[in-house]
Amino acid sequence: MLSTPAPSFAALGVPAALVEALGGLGIHQPFPIQAAALPDALAGRDVLGRGRTGSGKTVAFAVPVLARLAADRSRPRPLRPRALVLVPTRELASQVAATMRPLAAPLRLRVSTVFGGVPQSRQVQALRAGADVLIACPGRLEDLVGQQLCRLDDVVVTVLDEADHMADLGFLPAVRRLLDATPGDAQRLLFSATLDRGVDVLVDRYLHDPAVHALDEVATPEAAMTHHLLEVVPGEKAAVVRELAARQGRTLLFTRTKYGARNLATRLSAAGIPAVDLHGNLSQPARERNLAAFASGRARVLVATDIAARGIHVDDISLVVHVDPPADHKAYLHRSGRTARAGATGDVVTLMTREQARDVQALTRQAGIQPSSAAVGPGHPQLRALAGPSAPRVEARPAHAPAAETRSRPHQAPKAAAGRGRGRGPRRRGRHGVE
Repeated sequence: MLSTPAPSFAALGVPAALVEALGGLGIHQPFPIQAAALPDALAGRDVLGRGRTGSGKTVAFAVPVLARLAADRSRPRPLRPRALVLVPTRELASQVAATMRPLAAPLRLRVSTVFGGVPQSRQVQALRAGADVLIACPGRLEDLVGQQLCRLDDVVVTVLDEADHMADLGFLPAVRRLLDATPGDAQRLLFSATLDRGVDVLVDRYLHDPAVHALDEVATPEAAMTHHLLEVVPGEKAAVVRELAARQGRTLLFTRTKYGARNLATRLSAAGIPAVDLHGNLSQPARERNLAAFASGRARVLVATDIAARGIHVDDISLVVHVDPPADHKAYLHRSGRTARAGATGDVVTLMTREQARDVQALTRQAGIQPSSAAVGPGHPQLRALAGPSAPRVEARPAHAPAAETRSRPHQAPKAAAGRGRGRGPRRRGRHGVE
């Protein structure tokens, strides 16, 4: 039996200028979440989209937002954006902006970002110049609204991206206040992997007769993702990690602590494996520089805390290693979702000691996966199979944030949390100390 071909973007009602802009980005065929949600969103309906990370949600909301703004031909007033996209982390704000700006450019629409960790002066300058689309983290946006440096009266469409992660980070009270400041008849698009932890309250309160598109559950891993539990002796763990990281592909390593991420990246780089770190103690410029080094290939390895579990959208990450096992099965799935994205394949490795084995096995059962298991040491055949050929060692260290650029000095208690930050000069926080 012949399968029905997926509809084109044009057949879904996407304006020709946006179809052309998507093609310029190499996006020619809609993913399932896009094919499902775009007709309703383009028609002006509220949309509730449920799907795991990597399913193409950014394009699913970017296209209808830009199409609506282009259709009414009005220009933004100073300090009054016309569309609002709320996201949980700085990294995700930058990623969404990177997708939306090339699509907005041919329509002559301006996209601005607002988040903590950098001085607000440039953000305010962009708002004064007029922003059609504002992509914002809740805390910094609340700061600007409180200072009367941003008003949300002109917002005609609001997007909540990764609403469940905003709930995890405690942002929902701020999100509710910001939504209350937008017009009650504004179109609203909410995308989330789950509807627990208060996300369902947002849906009931702010979405009016939404079109619901739930294509897959967060607890269903990608079919192209292969999972491995590797039991290691504590004294051999560092050598095992080094063997996995020495591979030729792009590798993401997760650690439990900020210090652990920085220390591991430093040790790998010293061993000739180009690595950078990403965690809450880095300044925003350092975060952006390290992520750019990883995305460009100058660093093959990124060592991150859970701040990166949802904020990273880098193509071709073929191996994710839980150097420290995650706290729960949802964290496992979100970390692991950095690989096997958009139809690609990938491996996920969890390293555990014998004492951790029972908890990790329970976690994988809750995640609904059936991993392979083995006890390994340096040079084990399964390690060689997972890592493949080693890349040449390098002497020069890639762009990497020195200790002077971190938010805390050694032996100080870290103060910044995931998604939080402050710029130079006087310390600024949102009402709840978040972005």
